[in-house]
Amino acid sequence: MQDGPDPLAGLSAALAEIRGAGLGRHMRLLEKAQAARCVVDGREVLNFSSNDYLGLAADPRVRAAALEGIAAHGVGAGSARLIAGTFPPHRALEEALAAWKGTESALLFSSGYHANLGILTALAGEGDVIFSDALNHASIIDGCRLSRARTQVYAHRDAAALECGLAAARRAGAGRLVAVTDTVFGMDGTEAPLREIAAAARAHGALVVVDEAHAGGVLGPRGAGLAAAHALGADAVHVQMGTLGKALGAAGAFVAGARTLVDYLVHRARTFIFTTALPPATAAAAAAALRIAASPEGDRRRAHLAALAQRFRAGLTARGLRTTAPEGSAAPIVPVLVGDPQRAMRACEALLERRVWAQAIRPPTVPPGTERLRFAFTAGQTVADIDEALAALDAAHDLVRGGPLASALDAAHDLVRDGPAASSPGATRKAPTAR
Repeated sequence: MQDGPDPLAGLSAALAEIRGAGLGRHMRLLEKAQAARCVVDGREVLNFSSNDYLGLAADPRVRAAALEGIAAHGVGAGSARLIAGTFPPHRALEEALAAWKGTESALLFSSGYHANLGILTALAGEGDVIFSDALNHASIIDGCRLSRARTQVYAHRDAAALECGLAAARRAGAGRLVAVTDTVFGMDGTEAPLREIAAAARAHGALVVVDEAHAGGVLGPRGAGLAAAHALGADAVHVQMGTLGKALGAAGAFVAGARTLVDYLVHRARTFIFTTALPPATAAAAAAALRIAASPEGDRRRAHLAALAQRFRAGLTARGLRTTAPEGSAAPIVPVLVGDPQRAMRACEALLERRVWAQAIRPPTVPPGTERLRFAFTAGQTVADIDEALAALDAAHDLVRGGPLASALDAAHDLVRDGPAASSPGATRKAPTAR
């Protein structure tokens, strides 16, 4: 029997408050493999909720590589690589990733979250300053906070604001300066102005760290990402983080850069040192997916994916629906803005009734007032699938069309977060993005 106060007291009331605000969450049961069509909660649906952009998660060649990896090396890695050793698939994948990214070296991490925390806490500390885009991913936000560096948040995609901040920090005698940004923002489909960011960083001697999670496999030559699309080498973009669980259809993440950088992370990135390694079979599967993604077949899949996203954006424009995804972007993410959490959930359910699954995204994943249906596309979808999704939106038009969102979006893009990592005591907290 509990002698003192119930340590869980208050959680039920807190959950009731969350649900009352229209922010309750539950995990849907996915009964088959990730695919353009899948079975969710017992119902076959068109799947627009997956980041399996190239349709590789269930590709027979990727599955076969995973099975061969299990047969050769077992299921688990046993421990961290510095304790239990490195399996051949780990080393082979790192070499392939470095070649793909055009860097000297690469290092595997257990997840994108682990990678971003490891990078930022290893490279920045007290006396240093990190400059972070206002809509960066939650793992970047948390990495900034855990680093103990001073964090200055600049308005979304505002390279001029970044340059001013870097100049001021350099004049003030700050230590290491780090500019960190997503390259494709996973909830908005927008792209970072990477050339301008790199130029500003070069002018003030700052490190550039990029999160290519939603660009890897999708943008640039051979799908190598936005840095490659802009022909920015390792002298301009110093640290590239990429994930293996989105366009490459597997799991885990990696950091690519100079050999000295990777060696330093092996010694100082706590999320690498103290975490059990990726299963070797997962590394083998990711290597098989990378071979496809970097091939002419990958080019065809990317072209098809871009065409699908463009058709969907054009359909939204024709219907007067709002999105943050810019016209002409090749990013496979096109949100449909709703602006209210409860209406967004009702719209999601209405689409599910028509067998279209586009998950409602609400705070804390996006800032209040910018609730949305997030449509993510996969190369396995067809033009007919896009038209079916647009027809489902027509049926839910009363829920999707709401009041003006411009002010909420402007505020979200200009946010500066409060809390331990913030540089402004009167700032507003920005909701971290979910991975």
